[in-house]
Amino acid sequence: MKLPDLAVSINNLTKIYNDSSDKNSKKALDSVNLNVPRGSFFGLLGPNGAGKSSLINILAGLVKKTTGSVSIWDYDIDQDDRLSRCAIGVVPQELNLDPFFTAREILEVQAGLYGVPKSERKTDDILKAVNLIEKADVYSRTLSGGMRRRLLIAKAMVHSPPILVLDEPTAGVDIELRQTLWGSMKEMNSMGATILLTTHYLEEAEELCDEIAIINNGSIVACEEKDKLIKRFDSKNIIMILSEAISEIPDSIQKFKPTMIKDNRLKITYKPSEGVVGEIISAIQEGGVRILDVVTEEADLNDVFLKLTQDKK
Repeated sequence: MKLPDLAVSINNLTKIYNDSSDKNSKKALDSVNLNVPRGSFFGLLGPNGAGKSSLINILAGLVKKTTGSVSIWDYDIDQDDRLSRCAIGVVPQELNLDPFFTAREILEVQAGLYGVPKSERKTDDILKAVNLIEKADVYSRTLSGGMRRRLLIAKAMVHSPPILVLDEPTAGVDIELRQTLWGSMKEMNSMGATILLTTHYLEEAEELCDEIAIINNGSIVACEEKDKLIKRFDSKNIIMILSEAISEIPDSIQKFKPTMIKDNRLKITYKPSEGVVGEIISAIQEGGVRILDVVTEEADLNDVFLKLTQDKK
């Protein structure tokens, strides 16, 4: 069987929420087009209320779309609803675990709900994959917050879905645990799983994802490879550490609109495409100021995200 090129294909997807009187309606998704390549680590970013949850809930079969089409692993969610749902595993933000079940029991029950025969269940293998095998027979209510997060990921894996949707998987966890979860997610992706990640931690998306889509006000405002997306933001900072403190900025560089960070540090934001670095340094030297060191700061995903979401408001 030939594997699909696209793990998820979304065409002209619109979702409108209406109240009982139909007088007040909210368009949560507005003609969204999005393709998630098979095997990718794909990031879906957006501010609160942008439409991320509506999109994920439609993929999971929890919310009905208004118009458009959605295919998961080449299965249309309307025509092949059972097969499309079996092709995806969703890790929600909420810690929805039965407190009276052990980790092993939770996975066994979930596998049963998906109709996985006992002889084909991989409960222990999955628990090992998320480093929880030693807690297999411990009640979920006694697990730490981080362990519960990993158990949620394990729960989504019981039916061996080719696609995992991780909705804010590291929300509220400490830095050390976040690094552990990052390692688990990278390993799952390296084993062939397509991962669709939503997160408010932009450094997380920058670290993990190879392709990123940004959604705002129900529309996709950007979707491309991470490196290309960042390069679209034609901006860079140059910080000059001066040999001595200065009380005022030299007239020769006023046109570059510098900012004085400290008495002996100047910051200038410029466009790399304009190639003005040499001109900036020469202007500083013309002002009679000696430069000890120069530090540059590249634009990052945070800059791109703020630019795209603020411009579209």
